[in-house]
Amino acid sequence: MSLVTKNAPDFTAQAVMADNSFEELTLSSYRGKYVILFFYPLDFTFVCPTEIIAFDKHLAELEKLDCQVIGVSVDSQFSHLAWRNMPVDKGGIGNIRYPLVADITKKVSKEYKVLLKDGVALRGLFLIDKEGIVRHEVINDLGLGRSVEEALRVLKALRHLEEYGEVCPADWHEGEDAMKPTAEGVAHYLAEHAS
Repeated sequence: MSLVTKNAPDFTAQAVMADNSFEELTLSSYRGKYVILFFYPLDFTFVCPTEIIAFDKHLAELEKLDCQVIGVSVDSQFSHLAWRNMPVDKGGIGNIRYPLVADITKKVSKEYKVLLKDGVALRGLFLIDKEGIVRHEVINDLGLGRSVEEALRVLKALRHLEEYGEVCPADWHEGEDAMKPTAEGVAHYLAEHAS
């Protein structure tokens, strides 16, 4: 059921953009960039603003890695705009600098297999490569916030794999040793790092 290694389902939907305008957003228009596409249950809820604001705080670093962040929920674009215009100290999200997609038909959430029977999406996160292929996904239950640091770590690992052809071991971070994808490569890595 995972989308990893498959083409990311394309979609076109209304979105609130960084400048508060409404635009039709088409996922495939971001080909040639990495995309972190994340789903959250609803506007004006509890864990959701912490994640949305956390992605915004890391946006400059993500953009340096040629990555576009896109948030999605089953709310309307009008609800997204109202939430953006609500002050953070009142439970709003403020002027975040990436698009929020309005999935009021719930079609996008269904295609990404995150829609619950009660009509809201689980906390799905999908890392899509420059060719439009899903390379990583993580799905959390409603009360469990995601780690933006982990999303960044996986994006950096994917970029390392693509650039150097080396696979990234458990808990790998940028600048650390990776492995040649061979029996000799893993043996060498383990000999250096197993203790």
